[in-house]
Amino acid sequence: MTGDLVIPDAAQGVVVFVHGSGSSRLSPRNRYVAEVLNRAGLGTLLFDLLTPEEEADRANVFDIPLLAGRLLERTAWVRGQEAAAGLPIGYFGASTGAAAALWAAAEPDNEITAIVSRGGRPDLAGGRLAAVRAPTLLIVGGRDPIVVDLNEEAQRHLRADTRLTVVPGATHLFEEPGALESVAEHARDWFATHFSGS
Repeated sequence: MTGDLVIPDAAQGVVVFVHGSGSSRLSPRNRYVAEVLNRAGLGTLLFDLLTPEEEADRANVFDIPLLAGRLLERTAWVRGQEAAAGLPIGYFGASTGAAAALWAAAEPDNEITAIVSRGGRPDLAGGRLAAVRAPTLLIVGGRDPIVVDLNEEAQRHLRADTRLTVVPGATHLFEEPGALESVAEHARDWFATHFSGS
């Protein structure tokens, strides 16, 4: 699996990005958020969940257990990197990637410090939500009503510290002026707060 790992000097932790369906590690939105996190002293890993051949089969794109399994493999890989040794790990998931992040974080032996979901589909993690132990920030666009409803419902099932943040005027991809900047700032603050307390 191809990946881009960046760990600044004196990093507070590492955020593993989990892209959504139809996206990749090259997603300009995720790369922008990663740059904001890097400037704040947070490490990042962007990687492709599926090979191009696997992605051609649409069933794989929505196979949350498969995607979560890939994420767990990458999480173990990050923990094995000398530059990341002992650092707390967080997940930043977008769309279906948020479901994979929550699914993986529910694994009993996977210690995740914080999670951020951008326009996520946490409902696809189903019954695993109650087992998530990491503080979770759900960021949704104010003009993405179905996803707002799905996140509100998921929040009721998450037992960990959970916050739902609505970015006013934003649609699903947060393409409006200032929307992605708002996402990046919320994510940065959430990870920095929880990494420093771990």
